[in-house]
Amino acid sequence: MRVTHINTGTARPLRIEGRNFLSAIGKTPVAGPVRVTALGLAGDEQADPSVHGGLSKAVYAYPSEPLTWWATQRQIHGGAADLFGHDATATDSPAPSDGNASGHAPGPALPPGFMGENLSLRGLLEPDTWVGDTLHFADCVLRVTEPRQPCFKFNAVMGFAQASKAMAQSGFCGFYLAVQPPGSLRAGETFRLVPGQRSLSISQAFASKRWKHLR
Repeated sequence: MRVTHINTGTARPLRIEGRNFLSAIGKTPVAGPVRVTALGLAGDEQADPSVHGGLSKAVYAYPSEPLTWWATQRQIHGGAADLFGHDATATDSPAPSDGNASGHAPGPALPPGFMGENLSLRGLLEPDTWVGDTLHFADCVLRVTEPRQPCFKFNAVMGFAQASKAMAQSGFCGFYLAVQPPGSLRAGETFRLVPGQRSLSISQAFASKRWKHLR
């Protein structure tokens, strides 16, 4: 298991249906080492602290494996152009095995940071990640706290109105992490997963709330 990219972003206006909303969902890769504090990565911002950031949601991690699946979904649904000018060649993510039932040929994977994630991970998926598990890096430890819940800003960035529903149905949500203790991270470094109490997986926690995205 490793972190393939470390991504940060600043809050800026996001145009949605003629209105401007402040958002820091647009993340781009940065070179390490990157300092990690109790409130997140150096150089990263959160526009709405009520739903992002804070001690329990300091860092957002997303598996790289589903990024080709997401690219295919944008193709199927006629997703709009990338709002943030990501480098579309900057990832090597394969498609999940169930990601192309529509018959559309898979295209390039979405670039790192497109999902708004701080850490692009390889080798750790939601069903194998449990609330309370810890990710041990060389210079810091991150504790899994909860799944990400998508919102209208996610739909806007993905470029199609069904994006939140697609996340709810697929379970490709990623997860938030608390920092304990602080330290630094470097893109490309490996980590080991230390199990917690294992009473609730990220997939189970996400499924318990996903009904509201399917109405």
